[in-house]
Amino acid sequence: MLPSRRYHITTFGCQMNKADSERMGGILESMGFNWCDDPLTSDLIVYNTCTIRDSAEQKVYSYLGRQVERKRQDPNLTLIVSGCLAQQEGEALLRRVPEIDLVMGPQHANRIDELLQQVFNGQQVVATEQIEILEDITKPRRDSMVSAWVNVIYGCNERCTYCVVPGVRGVEQSRTPDAIRSEITALGKQGYKEVTLLGQNIDAYGRDLPGTKANGQNLHTLTDLLYHIHDAEGVDRFRFATSHPRYFTDRLITACAELPKVCEHFHIPFQSGNNDILKAMSRGYSHEKYRRIIDAIRHQLPDATLGTDVIVAFPGETDAQFRDTLKLIADVGFDLVNTAAYSPRPGTPAATWPDQLSEEVKVERLREVNELGRAIAEQRSQRYLNRVEEILVEAQNPKNPSQVLGRTRGNRLTFFAGEISELQGRTVPVRITQVRPYSLTGQQEPEA
Repeated sequence: MLPSRRYHITTFGCQMNKADSERMGGILESMGFNWCDDPLTSDLIVYNTCTIRDSAEQKVYSYLGRQVERKRQDPNLTLIVSGCLAQQEGEALLRRVPEIDLVMGPQHANRIDELLQQVFNGQQVVATEQIEILEDITKPRRDSMVSAWVNVIYGCNERCTYCVVPGVRGVEQSRTPDAIRSEITALGKQGYKEVTLLGQNIDAYGRDLPGTKANGQNLHTLTDLLYHIHDAEGVDRFRFATSHPRYFTDRLITACAELPKVCEHFHIPFQSGNNDILKAMSRGYSHEKYRRIIDAIRHQLPDATLGTDVIVAFPGETDAQFRDTLKLIADVGFDLVNTAAYSPRPGTPAATWPDQLSEEVKVERLREVNELGRAIAEQRSQRYLNRVEEILVEAQNPKNPSQVLGRTRGNRLTFFAGEISELQGRTVPVRITQVRPYSLTGQQEPEA
């Protein structure tokens, strides 16, 4: 056991990275480290990085620069870069920032303790080799006392032409249904009320597992997993992310309609509303198929909330093709649209294509799609006005201590007056009195 030291983890990017950071935090605390809110006074710094866009990379290097100055004054400061940028750059990261002690890819998150022992023995360590991810037996330092992430599948086998994820997170590796259920059961006993199942491509869950079958059907699918975990005691809500239209099934929608604990909330990226661009992206579906998925969801779950991801200014995208994306957003009526301008990533096919679009075009298209997404989200929020929603209370509102915050089943952030000491972890009825594009305000109603 090491003497007690302070650590800080800064997380960039997706929910998978957040879950990885929680696991690394749990391991560090088991080693005797204590969490510190201030990265500039911590003894050990982890930057858990993202490489999906160039802007995320540049932010990491900016943060590292401040820590390098500290390390020159205090050689005992330990600097770790983990995650996707670490996996992509490997030893090149050490050549650029030689003060880093440990470079480790996302597959090595559960090994941070043994890798750190090598660092403390005087080595500079790079851990980016592909490995089989061991079953998750760590106890994460979870940021929430109410909601928890649970990884169900790691890696990605897709080959989208713009994306570095398969190269940095490795091939798909699914956890077994019983291991997942065991973790969720433990979370229920610890008082967690909501669990979000995570996967880079969660609809691919189970296809790499050896065959348990019943009546000729594979039992290792996301749909079957939902049935398998649904009755875990103590957990009131389940969510899952992120879905891929290529593998999304009607059977999954039916499960969401049949299982009361599964929230009516779907996040299904479409990336482009134009079939030629989708083909160039190697997404494996058409905008017509995507619309059929949405129609099927709305048929069975008319009030479901829908989120999506969109990339604008992909190489060669014409203005007319961009308009197809805007039309799809307007036609579907999303509750949330995450947007990004295309950013060339090293090692991806699209980065080498000659028909890259200018920054001016990217900025303008991003502005236009953001304005449309916000306007539609505002329209979608109107349906909540004066409705009574079941809100799972998560925390105190940091901007208004007289309020608590929680989420609807559809994942709308909601604020209302209340005492967190009395309400945290409870699901309470709240009448919505104010609506905004991405959040709501209400007042607590008497419970029946």
